[in-house]
Amino acid sequence: MNSVSASAGSASARQGDKPMSRYAEFYRRSVDEPEGFWSEQARLIDWKTPPQLILDASRPPFARWFVGGTTNLCHNAVDRHLASRGEQRALIFVSTETGVEKSYSFKELHAEVQRVAASLMELGVGKGDRVLIYMPMIPEAAFAMLACARIGAIHCVVFGGFASGSLASRIEDATPKVIVSADAGSRGNKILAYKPLLDEAIRLSSHKPDAVLLFDRELAPMELSEGRDHLASVLLEKHRDAEVPCTWLDATDISYTIYTSGTTGKPKGVQRDTGGYAVALAASMQHIFDGRAGETYFSTSDIGWVVGHSYIVYGPLIAGMATIMYEGLPTQGIDQQPDGGIWWRLVEKYKVTVMFSAPTAVRVLKKQDPALLKKYDLSSLRALFLAGEPLDEPTGRWISEGLGVPIIDNYWQTESGWPILTVANGVERTPSKFGSPGVPMYGFKVKILHESTGEELAGPDEKGVVVIEGPTPPGFMQTVWRDDERFVNTYWKSVPGKLVYSTFDWGIRDADGYFYILGRTDDVINVAGHRLGTREIEESISGHANVAEVAVVGVADALKGQVALAFVVAKDGAAVADEQAALQLEGEIMKRVSDDLGALARPARVRFVTALPKTRSGKLLRRAIQAVCEQRDPGDLTTIDDPSTLQQIKNLF
Repeated sequence: MNSVSASAGSASARQGDKPMSRYAEFYRRSVDEPEGFWSEQARLIDWKTPPQLILDASRPPFARWFVGGTTNLCHNAVDRHLASRGEQRALIFVSTETGVEKSYSFKELHAEVQRVAASLMELGVGKGDRVLIYMPMIPEAAFAMLACARIGAIHCVVFGGFASGSLASRIEDATPKVIVSADAGSRGNKILAYKPLLDEAIRLSSHKPDAVLLFDRELAPMELSEGRDHLASVLLEKHRDAEVPCTWLDATDISYTIYTSGTTGKPKGVQRDTGGYAVALAASMQHIFDGRAGETYFSTSDIGWVVGHSYIVYGPLIAGMATIMYEGLPTQGIDQQPDGGIWWRLVEKYKVTVMFSAPTAVRVLKKQDPALLKKYDLSSLRALFLAGEPLDEPTGRWISEGLGVPIIDNYWQTESGWPILTVANGVERTPSKFGSPGVPMYGFKVKILHESTGEELAGPDEKGVVVIEGPTPPGFMQTVWRDDERFVNTYWKSVPGKLVYSTFDWGIRDADGYFYILGRTDDVINVAGHRLGTREIEESISGHANVAEVAVVGVADALKGQVALAFVVAKDGAAVADEQAALQLEGEIMKRVSDDLGALARPARVRFVTALPKTRSGKLLRRAIQAVCEQRDPGDLTTIDDPSTLQQIKNLF
């Protein structure tokens, strides 16, 4: 096995008479000579069997990377570090909800993962089986992910804040053999019991798991289902000294699936490979995040989202770094008292060098005492990366001035697995621009196309759809789980006459090649970095007995980036005839969404109207509704059937 550092390419290459920058040449090689470029990057990980073919792009838009190679994500994240850094910290757990702060070395992490792996195997899990993980942000969640990777099982992590309806749809689609969960999570000192939600989800799902493995934090009582439910404490003790070897997988074998909001209301299972993902993460840790073995990485995300997969669990560990798993609010201390400096205390204590968060979190911290940014020794920190939603310039400048380190925006998606747009300071120091996530990363052929004609918009500040030309780079989604047709039709056929991957985001590019993201072209919104499908919310609201019609739109919000607003036509007008009745119905609708989809999906407000604005052909004018809510020009309304319906909405603001 080898793990040799990759070359950054020739810095002396020229474009005409003008010398190319180091990164420009690095990028050029990645898109013009992908096989040679990614062959070099593949040396950043260990292989049991070296790849025989770097790229198979014979069946567009599907790309198969490192064909014939065999490897294992858990080996690359844990085992390969044992000889050189076994006693080094690997996983640091901090919960301001329970007051727990604990570290695991690579050696200890290795042991814990093997115990969970042996427990899953006793429950019948083997290579290719699915394991659904519905967990709070605790170390056992990472152990379970790594254990699945170790034995070749496919994990599917579902965000712990999702309600039974959302969880049931994912159980039904993933068809897991085993579900791993816990008694409860906690946020803001409020206990959320997981077990009743899980029991109800299993009841609702047509697929029933063979077994449920439960970690008991002693936060909430659990009723066990005999024959199905197993306490992890019992199995882990039984397998205390387990030794479970890594199962070597083909590079193209599935590592995990993760669900993202769909435009049809049905979540899409993003399917990821093994070898391509490992290489992509290893390369990004070096070239983008400039992370170095022995240092500490701190991502404030959640394992329920792709950031948690790539940059809490796998990426930092593959790079030989310690990674912090944080359970709690950004303004809550380890003693459960208010503390707007808790994250900075952790940066100081664990000498964090790279930090990854979201603009929403920074906007929350902006309300705290600015002196907290100067209270702690943050000299170890080299950069703060922000992603999940657009970063506004005032927020970016505030945190930049407060921390005195580069603030690096980055843009990517669940589907891409790692950043599409940012700056690669590990290759060449490149300035960031506030408001822009950056330039295309190596391997990504990013373009802006006209939405109707498919024409490339090459000039500066021309607005179009941001797309990626195939073949997509390693780490990108393979397909939609069990639905190749949906993968092709949803992502690759939305621009007329072009087989290109649509990000479903509007964008422009400036004269220097920096991209700016202007918002969604579809019905997926971004609430505090969490992607939510408005169709899912609409379907939940439509289930209320007194709802005739509903439209949900994402509206700009100073704190969360976007919030969902619902506009409802009631079947019984008397039910919203006075303010008190309207508030009661609004409360019922909000509770319904919370029960079906979780609190994250609950609209900020439900507004009642007598009719919704539509075209003459009956299509809802969601973009016009959104524009009115944001006090923007709704554009050409010549196709609107009844202008008074839009005026109703205007009158609400």
